[in-house]
Amino acid sequence: MKTSGTLLLVVALICSMAVFAGPARSQNAQQTPPASNPGNAPANNMDIVRQQIQADKKSFVAQNMQLTQSEATAFWPVYDSLQKGLVALGDRLAADAQEYAANYQTLPDATAKRLTQDFLAIQIQRAQLLQSSMPKFEAVIPEKKVARYYQLENKAYAIVNFDAMKQIPLVKY
Repeated sequence: MKTSGTLLLVVALICSMAVFAGPARSQNAQQTPPASNPGNAPANNMDIVRQQIQADKKSFVAQNMQLTQSEATAFWPVYDSLQKGLVALGDRLAADAQEYAANYQTLPDATAKRLTQDFLAIQIQRAQLLQSSMPKFEAVIPEKKVARYYQLENKAYAIVNFDAMKQIPLVKY
């Protein structure tokens, strides 16, 4: 766990948390996978991974929501809007993880405090974003489906978060 290679892996996992929340292609859209579309080829392999994770999450949600066609038409724009906000928070978390990875063995107290405060602020903002999105979902799908969506969102977040966090070494002091 103390090698820079392991820390780079941890940063990559944290970055995947950022993108797992991200928007992906519509369930009804037939798109060419990014790797086989030279005109829109990602700049690097991380972009390919990010795109696949995004598509996988949207597919996971679609398979488990069992939306009617009219519900889906109204649901996906609200979903995409929420995901955009979650990606921004995930990007902040990834930047903090990169800073931590570069300094974890000799982390100054001030940096430790700032990273901890930012982590907590991100968690609060995530909860606020989810809460502020709830009425938007309630306007387009039944209450039980809103509850189911929030369960799915929480499960996806918990899985990725657990996998990433178990790899991060504790702060040295």
